[in-house]
Amino acid sequence: MILVETSHPGNIGAAARALKNMDLQELVLVRPRQFPSAEANARASGATDILEKARVCATLAEAAADCTLVLATTSRERDHYYRVLDVRDAAQRAVAAAAQGPVGIVFGPEQSGLTNDDLANTHALLRIPTGEHYASLNVAMAVQIVSYEILRARGTAVPVAPREVPLATAQNMELMYAHLADVLEEIDFRERTQNGSNLHNRIRRFLQRAELDGNEVNILRGILSAVQQRRRRAGA
Repeated sequence: MILVETSHPGNIGAAARALKNMDLQELVLVRPRQFPSAEANARASGATDILEKARVCATLAEAAADCTLVLATTSRERDHYYRVLDVRDAAQRAVAAAAQGPVGIVFGPEQSGLTNDDLANTHALLRIPTGEHYASLNVAMAVQIVSYEILRARGTAVPVAPREVPLATAQNMELMYAHLADVLEEIDFRERTQNGSNLHNRIRRFLQRAELDGNEVNILRGILSAVQQRRRRAGA
C-alpha cells in the first residue's frame, strides 16, 4: 500500500492497523507531512511494527519502481483512457498478479487525491462504490476496505496460470518511455493538434493498459534502437 503526501499522521497509523488486521505487511509513504509521529504510533494500536519497517520515498516513481502492477484509488471521474476496476475485481486482480511480482496500490492526499501526473505509471484505477451524494472516503478507511477485499480475494481468487515472463516493472517502463521520447524527437514526430503535449500521455496510457511483460519491453526498445541506428547510417 502506497500513501502519497498523507497530511495527518493519525491516518498513517490507522492505515498500518488496517494492514495488520488483514495480514498485509508493506506500507510505503511518499512525502508524508509528519512521520515518524507519536500520533501515528498511537493510532496504529498494536501495528507499530508495520510503521517501523515502512519505507519512505521522495517520489511515487521511486515507491513503485519495482512494481509490475500499479492500481490507483480514485473517487473522481477521470478521462476514458483509464481502465476502471471495482474494488472487488481489483483485489482479485492484485492477488493473482502478486504471485508474479510486487503490486502497488496507491492512495492520494486526504484533501485533493491523486493528480493526473501521479497516474502516469498506473495500469488501472480502483474505485470503491459509495453513495451518489458523497464519494470521498478518509484515506485510512479506503486502505481498510481495499485490504479487506484483498484478504477475501486470497481465499476466493480463481487460480491463474503463472506468466512465462513477469510484467515489466514501473522502472523499466519509465526507461522505455524515455527511449521512445528520444526517438520521436529524432524523427520529428509530434502531435499536430493545438495541444501537442498530449501525445506522450496518450502513448503512455495505451501502453500501460497493454500491461507489457519484460520481453515485450525489450522488443519495443530493440525496435527503437534499430530506428536510431538506421537514422545514424543514413545521416552518415
